[in-house]
Amino acid sequence: LPGEEPSTTAATSTGTRRSGPHPGDWIARLEVPRVDLAATVLEGSDDATLSRAAGHIEDTALPGTTGNAGIAAHRDTTFRPVRNIRIGDVMTVTTADGIYDYRVDRTLIVNPEDVYVLDPTDRPTLTLVTCYPFTFIGHAPQRFIVKATLVAQRPR
Repeated sequence: LPGEEPSTTAATSTGTRRSGPHPGDWIARLEVPRVDLAATVLEGSDDATLSRAAGHIEDTALPGTTGNAGIAAHRDTTFRPVRNIRIGDVMTVTTADGIYDYRVDRTLIVNPEDVYVLDPTDRPTLTLVTCYPFTFIGHAPQRFIVKATLVAQRPR
């Protein structure tokens, strides 16, 4: 989509260049047809980003690349349908570079400090993160995690 490709470099405070998208840049479109989830994914997981879209978690792999790509969103807005995801569901991620299908391997519930779920992997992995329980009022005490592995890719 015009104007939605992620940046390849960004200036830093030292004037050097680093590779990767800028905060707020378009990263991908995430779709899980079985649960009617369709979400824009922007770079960053801060409150401003998550109030508008799902967010690519900083310092995780980009979707479609080797490693663990983390995507977070609010359970009561963007990721409301995530509560219905099942093992075996296919999640499609469309980036500027291609279309990637991930199959859900497992779901789990963890504490907020259990960031190991975002540890790097040696194969293309997608990890969705949202608050849990889904119907909890206020700041939820846990996180619902969806882990998926790349099963197919094609050009955009």
